[in-house]
Amino acid sequence: MEKKLLIGTLGVLHSGKTHTWNTLFKRVVKTGKNMRKLFLTDDEYVEVFLVSGSPGERHMYVGDIITAEKPEIILCSLQYTKEVIDTINYFIDNNYFLYIHWLNPGYTEQIEPPLFYTLGVINTLLSNDSLIGVRNAKTDVEGRVQEIRDFIYGWAKSRGLLLTKKLKIDN
Repeated sequence: MEKKLLIGTLGVLHSGKTHTWNTLFKRVVKTGKNMRKLFLTDDEYVEVFLVSGSPGERHMYVGDIITAEKPEIILCSLQYTKEVIDTINYFIDNNYFLYIHWLNPGYTEQIEPPLFYTLGVINTLLSNDSLIGVRNAKTDVEGRVQEIRDFIYGWAKSRGLLLTKKLKIDN
């Protein structure tokens, strides 16, 4: 069975997770109940499910938030708390490749936190199918959003998941 894709932004409260999704979609977005189109070029898009506002912040199990059936691509905010391991394990157990941007330091953090906290997140990610990068959320969001866009595009293209916007032809 081929892996599905989780794009995650990991960080403390107010670190820039939601700002990342808003920038990616070029508008304010919130968690919905349905799949949505994420345009990667002017006319190519993928269907994604968005969890903006981490399950930890909501005090909910991520499996209860994801209402679409078996999304191929999920975008999910991951708040850096001890409960984040439960969310990460949900995606591991459901056959997702984990592509994570750890926002460290977060946008509102006054001091730069250590790279390796004690919650076991890095060990869990690195012992499974994942790619994790540390990104400074105090710098311009556009660079990291472009990295995410490029990764999704390559992933989707190699798996036949890219869709094309139908152009209206006037007669």
